[in-house]
Amino acid sequence: MPLSLSEQAARRRTFAIISHPDAGKTTLTENLLLAGGAIRAAGEVAARGERRRTTSDWMKIERDRGISVSASVMTFEFGGNVYNLLDTPGHEDFSEDTYRTLTAADCAIMVLDAAKGIEPQTLKLFEVCRMRDIPIITFINKLDREALDPLELLDEVADKLQLDTAPLYWPAGSGNRFGGMVDLRTDEYLPYFKQAPGEAFTPGSTDRTSLAAVREKLDPGALTELEEGSELAREALPKMDRQAFLEGHLTPVVFGTALRHFGVGELLATLEEFAPAPRPQKVHRKDVAGELNRDDEGVAGFVFKIQANMDPNHRDRIAFLRLCSGEFRRGMRLKTIAGKQVNVHNPLMFLAQDREIAETAYAGDVIGVPNHGQLRVGDSLSESGDVRFAGIPNFAPEILRRARAKDPMKAKHLRKALEGLAEEGVTQLFKPSIGSDMIVGAVGALQIDVMAERMVTEYGLDVVFEPAPYNVARWISSDDEAKIVAFLDKNKSASGTDLDGAPVYLAKNSWDVSYAAEKNPDIRFTATKERSA
Repeated sequence: MPLSLSEQAARRRTFAIISHPDAGKTTLTENLLLAGGAIRAAGEVAARGERRRTTSDWMKIERDRGISVSASVMTFEFGGNVYNLLDTPGHEDFSEDTYRTLTAADCAIMVLDAAKGIEPQTLKLFEVCRMRDIPIITFINKLDREALDPLELLDEVADKLQLDTAPLYWPAGSGNRFGGMVDLRTDEYLPYFKQAPGEAFTPGSTDRTSLAAVREKLDPGALTELEEGSELAREALPKMDRQAFLEGHLTPVVFGTALRHFGVGELLATLEEFAPAPRPQKVHRKDVAGELNRDDEGVAGFVFKIQANMDPNHRDRIAFLRLCSGEFRRGMRLKTIAGKQVNVHNPLMFLAQDREIAETAYAGDVIGVPNHGQLRVGDSLSESGDVRFAGIPNFAPEILRRARAKDPMKAKHLRKALEGLAEEGVTQLFKPSIGSDMIVGAVGALQIDVMAERMVTEYGLDVVFEPAPYNVARWISSDDEAKIVAFLDKNKSASGTDLDGAPVYLAKNSWDVSYAAEKNPDIRFTATKERSA
């Protein structure tokens, strides 16, 4: 018997993976896909000696530098549930893309390096999760290397994140002494067998046994750490409480090493047991606030990401739509709050850059909507056209650069390319009130490098990014529109508009912003702008 709308939505699990760079997030992503049966091998080995290419890193610059710079979506089924894995960039220069992706997640896996604990980018991303009340599962990675004491790691999580920790497993040593871990709820022992990173692996093949059966094989120091640590964890640390987890007060903790495949199956089982189904979303209908539930019949969702040129053979442009209610069917007509109609003839499901046509989708699913610039990040789509989700904010850039094509005959081509990348949210674009310059804004220098790379590979443009006459950008607003007009007229050399036409103050430094704010108390100078449509 076919599942009902409510049953289909209830089996969706949509989660993101967050971490500091080099904590092992992309390796964990691959091995979760492997454990979930979505891929047959972690990574691709084209020839002996070549560097591994990851499944989720599909852009050329990602493969060249070995980092994730763009969020990607991967869907797979496991244990009767449908999982939508949102892989996010770990590098801080792409934190805005990560923030947007987290708006589409119902749960997050926080990956910690066992030797480093809480790192700065982890702390920033956790704060985003806390702002959105996203429950977190913690995976402490790289136990095959020398690590901090497990209790010290958990104390750091509790102190820095104000988050109770409920370990589900406890490790026996680390580095060369690492022998496995004990399941604190069943007392079963999971022995660790060292595997080469590229060695064939069958998920779930780790045999559980009793600690007594392997006691003689363990390093004496690791055995002592295991027995003393696990006893202390049982007595002194909180027990797993699903409600406290869902409210964001407690995190279940799994230990392991993603590179050696150990603990990944247990992490997936933890997701299966505790990760929430799609949560209610706050919306406005005809400016009346309310909630949208996953089993509401009308289809509704929001765009949290735009990606162009995922397929280099086609100049495609895909809007990533997080569905929040209803049963979506291929061919449906959806509307924005402004009444713009979008006919979704070829909706896509993703496995990184691989895709297939989606005939149906439900709340929690992420589908790709091919479009030619009609949709932007923050747009709301629904059957009725009267559902508006909370906006997704843009953050003021920390780096401003003037973009110039080396070939002056390609100025119009450059403008169109810059506008396309700004619509994706790769960078921001500002047009000063005086002159024809296009000012590009970025959070970090690596964003500029990515833009330059994509200009060459996707648009055939050789672009120079030069220092701009401005270093700070702030959106300006006021309850009195005349005040804005007067301010812009008085400050034409230091003002402009963003991609949406919103007024922006372009200053040489923060002092200029403070001075302008002091002299114009009726005008708000803000470092964020929320866009919803």
